[in-house]
Amino acid sequence: MTKLSVNINKVATIRNARGGNVPNVLQVALDCEKFGAEGITVHPRPDERHIRYSDVRELKQHLTTEFNIEGYPCQSFIDLVLEVKPTQVTLVPDPPEALTSNAGWDTIKNKEFLTEIVKEFQKAGIRTSIFTDTRREIIETAALTGTNRIELYTEPYASTYTSGRESAVKPFTEAAKIAAACGLDVNAGHDLNLDNLAYFAAEVQPLAEVSIGHALISDALYLGLRETIKQYLEQLHN
Repeated sequence: MTKLSVNINKVATIRNARGGNVPNVLQVALDCEKFGAEGITVHPRPDERHIRYSDVRELKQHLTTEFNIEGYPCQSFIDLVLEVKPTQVTLVPDPPEALTSNAGWDTIKNKEFLTEIVKEFQKAGIRTSIFTDTRREIIETAALTGTNRIELYTEPYASTYTSGRESAVKPFTEAAKIAAACGLDVNAGHDLNLDNLAYFAAEVQPLAEVSIGHALISDALYLGLRETIKQYLEQLHN
């Protein structure tokens, strides 16, 4: 079944707005696990405007589910991942100043660079995933880097879901098939929520994992964290 990994960056954003340790990022992560999340995702940036490098180190010591660190592979990020050795590293092409991830890798243009990074992480026993769009040539070239997985950038699906979910999901359904034919597992993330997740998970198979942060943490303000995770798991598993 598709696993739910909760991205806790937004929790760190709230904490950092006031300083101190409220809300407690580690406690929220542990609560997510307790309430059924099958993984925790973080995206540390060099300016540490949300998740800090120290958070990553602390989380590694206490998490019992899969730990996914995503980010742009600058040297400080590479060093952190190799030190912490999470279950998975997801390579994202956004520069340090980007507000949020907004595109997948051009794997053709960056094939040599990505191949070297993937090899380095896999040598350390870390599963690798490359953030991509749905184009066949991009996915097939991602496979040539030796990566274990791709993560499909789902904002185009989310933004057109209400105007026609069948046409919105079709490129992702095809992309998952292409990836599977290339021997890649498929993750997905960005703007998935309680309205559009169930349909996506039903139509896009095989689907190993979804990573959800902004929508899930926002829903938790209204529903509570336990109920929110319960509802997201229901969307995935039913």
